[in-house]
Amino acid sequence: MTKVKKKRRVGSNLYLGLVFLFLYLPIIVMMVFSFNESKSRANFTGFTFKWYADLFENDLIMNSFWNTILIAVLSSVIATILGTLAAIGISNMKKAARKTVMNGTYLPIINPEIVTGVSLCLLFVSLAGFFGLQFGFTTVLIAHITFVLPYVILNVLPKLRQMDKSIYEAALDLGCNPWKAYWKVVLPEIMPGIFAGFLMSFTYSLDDFIITYFVSGSGFQTLPVTIYGMVRKKVNPQINALSTILFVVVLLLLVLMNIKSAKSAKKAKEKNY
Repeated sequence: MTKVKKKRRVGSNLYLGLVFLFLYLPIIVMMVFSFNESKSRANFTGFTFKWYADLFENDLIMNSFWNTILIAVLSSVIATILGTLAAIGISNMKKAARKTVMNGTYLPIINPEIVTGVSLCLLFVSLAGFFGLQFGFTTVLIAHITFVLPYVILNVLPKLRQMDKSIYEAALDLGCNPWKAYWKVVLPEIMPGIFAGFLMSFTYSLDDFIITYFVSGSGFQTLPVTIYGMVRKKVNPQINALSTILFVVVLLLLVLMNIKSAKSAKKAKEKNY
C-alpha cells in the first residue's frame, strides 16, 4: 500500500508540474527574451537591459501606462466606495428584494465583455448627442467603474454576513449614532473584504482590453489598447519588457492579497480561541 501511495503521489506531482509548466512556460520564455540583446524571438544572443531602457523612453507607451494607472486607481477607489455602500444596503434588504438585486449584480460578471463594451459604446454615443460627451478619459473611467463594481460587492457581502450584528447594535446602545457605529464597528470588521475588492478591481481594470477598446476613442489609450496596436504591426522586444513588468506587478498584488487574507484568517482563528 505504501508503494502504491508513493507512486500515486509521484504521478500527481508530475501531473501538477506539467500543468504549471504548460501555464507558465510561455511567460518564462517571454521574460527571458525581454533581456535578449537582439530582436530575434528564437535565438538568445546575449543579456541586456536595452529594451527596458528604450521602453521608458517611449512616449506612447509611457503615456498609455500612466493613463492605465490613473484609470485603475480612480475606478478602483470609486468602485470600492460605491460597492461597499451598496453591499451594506443589500445586506439590509428583505430576502426577495436582495435576491433580485443580487441577480442584477451577477449580470456584468457573466455577461461577455464584448457585449458590455458594445452596449457602453452605444450608450455613450447616444449621450454624446444630448450632453456632448466625448470618448476619452471620462467614458473609460465610467466603463471601468461599471464592470469592476460587482466584484467589490461580492467581496464585501460575505464579510457582512459573517459579522456578528449584535456588535453594531451594542455600539448603538452605547451612544453611537448609525454613521459612527458603521465607521467604528462595521468597517473594521469588513475591511478584509473591502481590501480584497479593491485589489481585484485594480487588477481587472489594469488588465482590461475589450471594454476599453470600445469606449476609449482615439485621444485616450490605455496600455492593453496600445499593445494591441503595436502587436498588429510587429512584436517589438519592448512589449516583452512591458509585459514582464506588468506580470511582476500583478503577481505582487496577488501575493499581497493572499498575505492579507492569511493574516485575517489567523486573527479570526485567534478571536475564536
